[in-house]
Amino acid sequence: MFNNQETITGTVERVTYYNPDNGYSVLKIRPEGKYPNATARDGTLAVVGSMPQIGVGERIQFGGAWIQDARFGTQFRAEKITPLMPNTDEGIIAFLSSGIVKGIGQKTAAKIVNHFGSETITVLDNDPERLYEIKTLKKEIARDLIYAWKANQTVRSAMIFLQGYGVTSKMANRIYQHYGGETINKVKDDPYALADEVFGIGFIRADEIARAMGLPDDDPNRIRAGLQYALSQLSREGHTYAPRTELIAKTSELLRVDNAARIEAALSQQLFTGDLINDEKPGAAISKDAIYLPVYYHAERGAARLITELAHEQSEIQKQAEAIKWKKFLAELAADQQVELTEQQQGAVNAALTHKISVLTGGPGTGKTTTLKMVIHALEALHFKYALASPTGRAAKRLSETTEQPAKTIHRLLGYSPSEGGFHHDEAAPLEIDMLIVDESSMIDLLLFHDLLKALKPETHLMLVGDVDQLPSVGAGNVLRDVIDSGAAHVTRLDVIFRQSEDSHIVVNAHRINHGDPPYMDNRSSDFFFFSEEDPTAAAELIVDIVKNRLPSKFGIDPMNDIQVIAPMYRGPVGVNALNEALQKSLNGASHIAEKKIGGRLFRFGDKVMQTRNNYDKDVFNGDIGRITGIDLDDGEFEVTVDGNYVYYDWSESEELIHAYCISTHRSQGSEYPIVVMPLMTQHYMMLQRNLLYTAITRAKKTVVLVGSRKAVYMAVNNNKVAQRYSGLLPRLKERF
Repeated sequence: MFNNQETITGTVERVTYYNPDNGYSVLKIRPEGKYPNATARDGTLAVVGSMPQIGVGERIQFGGAWIQDARFGTQFRAEKITPLMPNTDEGIIAFLSSGIVKGIGQKTAAKIVNHFGSETITVLDNDPERLYEIKTLKKEIARDLIYAWKANQTVRSAMIFLQGYGVTSKMANRIYQHYGGETINKVKDDPYALADEVFGIGFIRADEIARAMGLPDDDPNRIRAGLQYALSQLSREGHTYAPRTELIAKTSELLRVDNAARIEAALSQQLFTGDLINDEKPGAAISKDAIYLPVYYHAERGAARLITELAHEQSEIQKQAEAIKWKKFLAELAADQQVELTEQQQGAVNAALTHKISVLTGGPGTGKTTTLKMVIHALEALHFKYALASPTGRAAKRLSETTEQPAKTIHRLLGYSPSEGGFHHDEAAPLEIDMLIVDESSMIDLLLFHDLLKALKPETHLMLVGDVDQLPSVGAGNVLRDVIDSGAAHVTRLDVIFRQSEDSHIVVNAHRINHGDPPYMDNRSSDFFFFSEEDPTAAAELIVDIVKNRLPSKFGIDPMNDIQVIAPMYRGPVGVNALNEALQKSLNGASHIAEKKIGGRLFRFGDKVMQTRNNYDKDVFNGDIGRITGIDLDDGEFEVTVDGNYVYYDWSESEELIHAYCISTHRSQGSEYPIVVMPLMTQHYMMLQRNLLYTAITRAKKTVVLVGSRKAVYMAVNNNKVAQRYSGLLPRLKERF
């Protein structure tokens, strides 16, 4: 009975729960067959899963697997549903009176079945106007039933069609919600359009559907979609464009189509229609044509144009700055704030006010925050309006805490509208400020940078603050480094270390790593520790022990709130995925805790989770970490507490959450944690880079613990080869400056 995949058939007796947003349902069915270990006293059994709205009396074939729910016992989790026609008069009556049409109860349903008998379903499917033959049936009820039956038929047909090609109920429901009655025709015409038009269905899923429909490998629509997919994949690796030959090779590899001429022909067609764009300008530096997705092409050109306009337009700040006696002004400013500024720091404050675009960069402990605060005080002393922003919510919160001034995410500052999918502030409605200061600028990708520039008036100053030696943005582009290298901005690189004590090694080791020297790993400091372990499985066990027992015992801290494990890779015994499972089991593994398994991931009450995208409806942002403080199995939702706020997630929205006992280095950017624990093994060789190790340890405020191989640490420190990103922003800017 408890095989992996089974099929059961039954008639729906009760709909215990239905969520209209995602189709998640809990049904009680009367099965056509005997299941003694799963059947309740009343002869029904429970079926759960995402599916179209199903009414009482419907006869359904469910495909899926048996599960054991900790609270509700044995249930059948349906992955595929096939509606069947009721096969008895009683079944037809139950279905018609299930609420499909308001006003049809059992008596009215019985009238219809008594009139048409076993032909009732056939009449409703093919000639529903015959309902008007029933003299005792009110005309408005007949009309409503005709309409409702047709709508229901459309949904049922679409679901049967999609599920016939291996689409799950949940995904079929999402497709139908997008296309409605046109679902079958749309998917038949071009299944690859699903990847472009329906959220959550990427090229891989669309390709599976298309292949199931029998489309050949070299179908023009498949190659068209494959080119778009290849460019999208490359953008996830940081590239804003791809050289033509590399794009063709990448597409051939992804599609497993060994026909370059066919791909070249599809590419030429895409360029002709404007779905892709060819630009020789950035490609000239590498002697190859550059192929862009339009969004990156326009963002790159737009950013270069706007930076040029920004740099060359004089401002009111500059006009006032010409009359300032800087030595006296800065001395008074520093004395008022009871700080001392180095010549570098004084130069940075001066540059922010005398240059339209300025960059302040430097490693930990070099005084970036103090310098930034002096810029703010200078603006306030001169009565200029400014705004503070960061790419992520956590970074914005930290910026606000360190400057004691309001700070927002860039999206919130620009007035992002989830419903409209755009920003309120742009070239038509710019921000009414004299200077914008953006912290953690190394995280800004090209698209966000372009949106930010569009919201600035030409006379506004832009100050970018960040550590250029950290990992570049997750998104496409290398904005901060390109701006620095272009000559468009005045750049101040702070290199004098202020923040360190004699027995502190976090800051000094960060700078040693950045300069290509190995960190001190003698465990003689109070805040930087190295535990040697060559075996990956043993290293994972050691990390769990360090997090659960050793650090809490030594420092009296909470392992869930005060420790963040950061891993270089997702796979392997000491990868993000395995460590999340091990730490969840160790820190939150009590058997009585409420839990819910979704898509192979187990969410438990008390779990540490991270939000993975900005969600302005919920007021949570990419990088926010919270705890699951409630699991409602009846309503199908989580309650997550983030910074004291309660946020609710439907089961279908669990895609926005990842477990955060362990996170990747990229996910840690813009955040600070009291204690960072990091595995470094030679098995991570593909990711062992200097900027990755540097980024991870600079996330720690108090303590760093490295676990693994000394050789792996040396490999990371010695590897300063940052992967090349294809980006045309730098050559476009160099052309103008």
